[in-house]
Amino acid sequence: MFYQTYQFQDDLIAPMRDLAHRLQAMSSTLFWGIESEMGRHWSATLEMLSRFRLTHKRPDFEISSVMVGNRQVPVTIEIALDMPFGKLLHFSADVDAPRPRVLVVAPLSGHFSTLLRGTVQTLLRDHEVYLTDWVNAREVSLSAGRFGIDDYTDYLIRFLEEIGPGRHILAVCQPCVQALAAVAVMSEDRHPATPRTMTLMAGPIDPRESPTKVNELALGKPLSWFETSLLSGVPLGFPGQGRRVYPGFLQLVAFMSMNMERHQESHRKLYRHLAKGETAEADKIKKFYDEYFAVLDLTAEFYIETIDRVFQKAELATGDFTHHGSQVDPGQIRNTALLTVEGGRDDICGLGQTSSAHDLCRSLRPHLRRHHLQANVGHYGVFSGRRWEAEIYPVVRNMILAME
Repeated sequence: MFYQTYQFQDDLIAPMRDLAHRLQAMSSTLFWGIESEMGRHWSATLEMLSRFRLTHKRPDFEISSVMVGNRQVPVTIEIALDMPFGKLLHFSADVDAPRPRVLVVAPLSGHFSTLLRGTVQTLLRDHEVYLTDWVNAREVSLSAGRFGIDDYTDYLIRFLEEIGPGRHILAVCQPCVQALAAVAVMSEDRHPATPRTMTLMAGPIDPRESPTKVNELALGKPLSWFETSLLSGVPLGFPGQGRRVYPGFLQLVAFMSMNMERHQESHRKLYRHLAKGETAEADKIKKFYDEYFAVLDLTAEFYIETIDRVFQKAELATGDFTHHGSQVDPGQIRNTALLTVEGGRDDICGLGQTSSAHDLCRSLRPHLRRHHLQANVGHYGVFSGRRWEAEIYPVVRNMILAME
């Protein structure tokens, strides 16, 4: 019943947030004035109260244009394929020359695909970009059926088919496992949509290597504990009411608990910036947390299978991974070039967890393999930020161009 309790409490707090927002809008008309020190503290307090919430809808990507060469060109976003648990989004820059097509596989781990906004924006400089846009499970009716790891892999294969020949795949974090499995299945079947390159970034191909707190949490309890303690039914009033899910707000709490002091200090800084009228500095923090506090629910079967098959049993690394009952053999991959990327300070996916894919893809010739270790970046720095743009992205781009 904890999901129902959470929703009930959130519904009770909503009027308070709305009142705080309305009062903040009226601040400039109050007797002490918004420009006074007292007025700025009043406004800052009201804004902090109005922001005391989680959202459960995907934010906008806010990618309207991109720099291509020496000019800014408009970007269009359309739904290329709409399926119950995920959409295939197509980001296209308005340029005449054909460009490599890349499928970016976003994690299904409690946040929306907009978490990869920076990844997509950088790739758009030189590529046609497609993105997996996973749907919040509480918005999916029970009539749509189940969605587990095998179904996730099926979606990737279907998305690659939709994109057409000559495509590439880039997976970030948790879906590196399913991306590698999908390419292995397609390679064994000699599927015409098999991608030319596969880039795996900070993903748990073998979570037994350099285990982190995330791995320890997954191994610290029996599977039955996760099933009884962390799963709940979607409350009434949502399209997916009754569906068993792992609520996104629980995943957010788990992530925040790993660095709670840092998050607390960030909000203290936000208050100080708001109270001093330092809008630009405050906006940077607000933009991050607007994204971070947008959460989505995972289907119960996908969450439990991920804990069981990916983390506790490490099925892909041990050779026990199956797809609809058939063994998945990465050794069948012979023509898809492999690039793995890891961060030297990654506290979510440890060193060696992603590069272990090279051992599994034993049939690849040396010129079709490359590993990039980026020093001095954490997990998010692998796919966003300054070092991603300046140092990691050129490696990704060169690998793709080499196979065009």
